Parts: sequence; structure tokens; C-alpha cells
Amino acid sequence: MIKPQILKVAIPSVPFFKLFEYLVPEDCPNGDFQAGIRLEVPFGKSSKIGFLIATSTKSDYPIEKLKSIIRFIDDTPLLAEIDLKLLHWVANYYHHPIGEVMSAAFPVALRQGKEAIIKKLPKIDDNEIKTSQLVCNEGQQNAVDLIHASLDKFNVFLLDGVTGSGKTEVYMQLIQIVLNRGQQVLVLVPEITLTPQLQQRFQARFSTHIAISHSKLTDLQRKNAWLLMQSVGCSLLLGTRSALFTPLPNIGLIILDEEHDSSFKQQEGFRFSARDVAVMRGKLVNIPVVLGSATPSLESLYNVKQQRYQHLPLPERAGNALPPLVQIIDICRKKLQEGLSERLIAEIQTVLKKNEQVLLFLNRRGFAPTLICHDCSWVARCIHCDANLVVHRNKNLLRCHHCGTEHCLISSCPMCLSKELTSLGLGTERLESILNRLFPNKTVLRLDYDSVQKKGALEDFLAQIHAGSVDIILGTQLLAKGHHFPNVTLVAILDVDSGLFSTDFHSGEKLAQLIVQVSGRAGREKKQGKVLLQTRQPTHILLTELLRAGYAKFAKLELAERETAMLPPFSYQALLRAHAEKEELPAQFLQAVAELAKSFNSEQVQILGAIPAPMARRAGQYRFQLLFQHTNRSALHHLLKQLIPQIGTLKLAAKVHWSIDVDPVDLF
Repeated sequence: MIKPQILKVAIPSVPFFKLFEYLVPEDCPNGDFQAGIRLEVPFGKSSKIGFLIATSTKSDYPIEKLKSIIRFIDDTPLLAEIDLKLLHWVANYYHHPIGEVMSAAFPVALRQGKEAIIKKLPKIDDNEIKTSQLVCNEGQQNAVDLIHASLDKFNVFLLDGVTGSGKTEVYMQLIQIVLNRGQQVLVLVPEITLTPQLQQRFQARFSTHIAISHSKLTDLQRKNAWLLMQSVGCSLLLGTRSALFTPLPNIGLIILDEEHDSSFKQQEGFRFSARDVAVMRGKLVNIPVVLGSATPSLESLYNVKQQRYQHLPLPERAGNALPPLVQIIDICRKKLQEGLSERLIAEIQTVLKKNEQVLLFLNRRGFAPTLICHDCSWVARCIHCDANLVVHRNKNLLRCHHCGTEHCLISSCPMCLSKELTSLGLGTERLESILNRLFPNKTVLRLDYDSVQKKGALEDFLAQIHAGSVDIILGTQLLAKGHHFPNVTLVAILDVDSGLFSTDFHSGEKLAQLIVQVSGRAGREKKQGKVLLQTRQPTHILLTELLRAGYAKFAKLELAERETAMLPPFSYQALLRAHAEKEELPAQFLQAVAELAKSFNSEQVQILGAIPAPMARRAGQYRFQLLFQHTNRSALHHLLKQLIPQIGTLKLAAKVHWSIDVDPVDLF
């Protein structure tokens, strides 16, 4: 008797750490079904699109209880064996259901079971004149030569270049070398906002179609980009972290720009690090990985010290550009005009008189972060979060930046009915109105997530800046990295102090990176730039050391502090988060998890908590967390491997939402 063929299927959107078993339909002959194909399967009262992981003739269940699949969607796998190997590693490392991990590797249209066909192939203009490569300085050429020599083997290179040092030119010369070899290149950037700028530079340089992949594209566009990279006609993929899992049958190089950026870590659902997975992908396919940054993460610098990564410094700006002069403005007990010091206003006037541009950085959207009653001290708070509502005067709204709750802007206090409501603090919207009043004959452009919502708005704003039709550029973290503004000679960070005091041990590193990255927008060509930092803490050691000795020295001191405290990268962490509508449930659940973990904990992993999250209530949910930490990565993962499958057996597990975050980049 021929044993029936059992199909082991991974199903997304199902919180189970197991595969589901199905039979091949009777009218479908048994065959060599390959892992990686999509199929439609019955699930409960409906059906789902699943992914074939393996076949077997043995089942853990009685054969008569197994259902048959509804249909095979693909004849051949859309994922190669090496792609599946990477996804299995990712599922094991991040302790995440394989169905969800498989789903993350596919664009939405293919997850929905749509056909894997490109309706229209892009055309490439072979007659288009391309820009030629620039002449490298010594540091750039050394980086190109060393990476070129390593193209046939796995290696991780940390391209550590000061802002304006020409890292992009190094990338482009390496890309051309790989393209000439008939291979493919994957380039990852942290923000969608950086994609159009790089896309334009790549299109002007390379005679190949460039596939683009990020979350602002339509499902059809992302599906076409995904499928294009499996065809012979496309050799260059530019995208954000979700593009990492795109199958590339002939990949020769992975480049990850701004490797320090926390946007490379997925913060919801499947919480993976695109940087770390990119390194593993390079190892599996035996190719080099280039990590670029002006402010490398402490983890990457530690890996250089451990000789896991090769350090490629670019200490000088490209061409004749000089490093900017960085100065502190002490605003303690000083008169301010709506957050602007007298000295800063004078410096702005001086620069504008020379027809040069000014960039002001304030990482706070809206008009003001707080609305308060002057008579009774009532504060407008979000009813769903432990947070104040932000005033958005242009849209006549009070908005929560954590859960999205909105209310019409009120004119009287709901507690005492007073009309004396005051907007406290400074946001980009308020600063824009102040700048328009102080400099009435100049053009002020606000760049934040509120102002660039319309399609094409960011590209239009950047074009205005480059055309010289903007005098003062005001913005949030959208401006912090990657952008090249040749005529900007003055950069000011208005609120340095907000990053100096935090419960998260990553905060010092993030602030230093932010200061260096924003400062890097100044004086990127022949004119030397100036950077001004407004602070009430002018003697704070982070600021003084950063300005005195530079980022490299700061990072060395920060690493020494981390080692003393045995914090990452000298230890390894996993954060278990839980939330529920009832305040007591998450704490009780995590306490039960902690007790369960202790029964498995033969290697003495530290178990810290359960404690409330720094924002204990968000979107109507009470949030608690439990931290696992050990100096040995294997010991930590050994505990998690035993613990996580058992969490679902706890009585309270069905009453809370919980998730595991391996290598968290923040503790919020």
C-alpha cells in the first residue's frame, strides 16, 4: 500500500510555533513537491495561503483527520533553497513563528495568492548618457580595493566615514564592479525618504533597471520589484528593511547604508534586525557585506574590536570640503524668542545676508507638545495613553502622537471653563510661524512627517532646496541623514537637552549619532559650515567629549561604560512585552512566565521584572515587560527555545497580547 504524501505547511497570521499537516488531493498525483511553493489550504471555516516547508509519509495525527489542500498556486518554488535556509535561521534566532517569517519574505500581492507574473517589463534607455565615476581619494580607493578583493567570499566591512566623506561614491564604484561581473547587488537604506535621492544617483550612473522596494509603493509595484530581481534583466535592488528577504539568484554584494539607524529594527510583530540578518545572508551565500555610517553603532565597533568586521575608515570629507565648526550656545537663564536664542537669530541673519541656506533641527512635530490652563493647571492628556495631546494649530487639532487619537482644538478649559489656555513648548509648526515673523522676506520650508504626507511632496521640497528657492529649512529627523544640501552653511539643533536624560541606556549613543548626523548637513562643499547646539547643559560630559574628541572617542568611552555595567554588546538581551486592557493581567502573566522560566533556567540567565513599560499605558492598553539577559548568547537562546513554546500553555496567555524582542534597540 502506497503511503499518502503529507504536506507540512507554514501558515501566516497564526500564532503557533508549528507546521500544519495536509494531504495531497486525490485528483492530484503524488509528486516531487518542492519547499517554497505557495498553496491554498482549508483553515477553520475559511482558507489561507500557506507555504510548503517539507513533505513526509509520516504524520503526528491520524491520517483520516487530515484535510486535503485546496490547490497548488505555484508549480515551482518562488524561494530558492538558500532563501529558505535564511528564513529558518531567522525564525529560530528571533523565536518567531515560521509562517509569519515566511510571509515577511513575500510582497502582499503574493501573500494573497495572486499570480507571480510581471504584467509589464520596464524599458531601459541604452542611449542615455551616464555620469562617470569620480576620482577617489586615498581612503575611498583603499576601501574599494579591499572590498573588490573580497567579492568571492564572506566578509563584513564597516565603512566608517565622516559625513560628506564620499561613502556613496565607494558604494557606486563597488556596484559597478559587481554589475560588470554579471551579479546582483542589494542596497538597503533605513528611511523611505532616502530612496528617491539614491535612486536618482543610481539611475544617472548605471545602465540597468533599478528595482525599488519600500512600504509607500503599491502592492503591484512591490510585487513587480520582487519578481524582477529573479529575472536576468534586473541587477540592482534599492529598498528599506523589508526588501532584505527579496530572492536574488545571483547576488554578489549587500550594502547597508546608515547601519547604525534604529529604523533597521522592526519594532512591531516580527521584530528582526535588517542589519544582523543581512550579515547572516552574506555568510550563507558567501559574499561580502558593507555596513556604512558616519556614526557606527556600538555593536559594529565592538565587532571590529573582536575582529569579526574589517574597519575601513574615511576620515576626510571628499573634495575640498572642510569639517564644520561645532559650537555650544548656553541658553540657561538667557532670553529666548520662542526657543531661539539671540545669538542664533544673529547667526541666521548673517548667513542669509550671504544668500546661503540655514537648517534648523527640532525633533518635535506639531505646534506645541502641551496645552495647559493658566488658571487651574489642567493639561490636555490622551484618554488612551500616558501622554499629553500635541497641539496642531494649522489643522485646529489636539493629537496623540502615540495612538493617533484626535480632538478639535478647544478654546476653554473643561475643568474651570477659563479661556486662558496656553500652548507650552516648541514644535516645528510653531517654529515655522516664528521664523516667518522674524524673517518676513525669506522662504521657510518645514520638512516633517506632517508636511510630506502627499505623494511626491518630499521630492518637490528637496528640489526646491537644491534650486536655491528656500532660505531656511526646518525639520525633524527626516533631515538627519543622507541628504546633500550644498548651500547649507549653518545648522542649529534647537533642543539638545531632550536627549540627555532617559531611562534607556541607548539614549547617549543615539543622541551623539543624531548630533553628528545633523551636523554633517553643514558645509558639504567649498564653504565651511557652522553647527550650533542650544543647551542648558553646556558642561554635560556627552557634549563636551563629543565636541572635544569626536564620535570615535565618545564611542570608546561609551563602550567602556557598557562593559562595566555588562550591558550590550557585552551581554545579550531579550525583552518579553505584554499588554491588555485590564491593568493587572500583563503583570500577572509575566510573573507566571518568570516562574516558568526559572524552572528551565539551568544557566543562570538574569530575569528582571515584571515591571511597567516606561509608557505604562498606550492606546488603551496597560503595558508591562520582562527582561532576560546573559553574557552568553547561546545560554540566553537555550532558555528562550525551551520557554517560548510553553508560554501558550499558561492560563493567562489567552487574556493578553505578548511578544518577544530579541536584541531590543530600546526598552520602551
